[in-house]
Amino acid sequence: MTFELSPEPIDARRAAIEALTFEIIPLRSAAEAIAALPAGSRVSVTCSPVKGVAATRELVDQVRRSGHVAIPHLAARLVTGRSEVDDLARWLRTEGLTSAFIIGGDAEEPAGPYADGATLLRDLLAADPGLAEVGVPAYPDDHPLIPRAALDEALLTKQALLGEAGVAGWASTQMCFDPGRIVTWGDQQRATGIDLPIHLGLPGVVDRARLLTMGMRLGVGPSLRYLRKNRRAVGRLLTRSDYDPDDLLAPLGPDLARLGITGVHCFTFNQVATTARWRADLLSV
Repeated sequence: MTFELSPEPIDARRAAIEALTFEIIPLRSAAEAIAALPAGSRVSVTCSPVKGVAATRELVDQVRRSGHVAIPHLAARLVTGRSEVDDLARWLRTEGLTSAFIIGGDAEEPAGPYADGATLLRDLLAADPGLAEVGVPAYPDDHPLIPRAALDEALLTKQALLGEAGVAGWASTQMCFDPGRIVTWGDQQRATGIDLPIHLGLPGVVDRARLLTMGMRLGVGPSLRYLRKNRRAVGRLLTRSDYDPDDLLAPLGPDLARLGITGVHCFTFNQVATTARWRADLLSV
């Protein structure tokens, strides 16, 4: 299918890809992923209940030593208490880190008093972390454990906290493979008063099995079911030889500027090289 886009959507799409953030995971493959990053990349470093916050901090240091801009994920359910929040704020401030991504996290039980991202965000901002901007998660495709009303209320709360602190923010979406669902969700959020810039969560150029496995772990079952119902989309999106993330981004071209989608958050699963080549090829046109 060929998408006919006006100059404005093309420019918005190109700008979003230029502002792409590569997400990497603290695994053995992280060193190879860092080596494959384009110079001066914007890099989001995840935080898992298995590896913990310490592994995120260590990988952030590696990313920065390699000349990139690091954005640590801080998972609320892994933070033990206010003293650790103060330590995290001191680390962010001392190291000159200006961006962070605050999430609730996947741990079944909180390690301390922070069961969700909003409670951690409130205390972290009060601890003077020196951050210029903070990202928060958003869920066009719903969440496997959190009701839609709670997700919407949490996003409004986080936006208000950032506004009160005078800190810029953005909302980064989970992977969602249904362009229509993204547009509907975006319109709904704008109607309810969300004015944060949106970074669209897209899988990078990764192999099919890894995408399916990680996708289910990340709670994008509804979108995977959407793909199964649309076999042509499955063939285009999940076949390693010809998968192109732009197959998801291009249909949104006419809506990107209107919805305030200003960047792409790319889930690379540490397969950075293929995604970096895709981005370079697209921007070279």
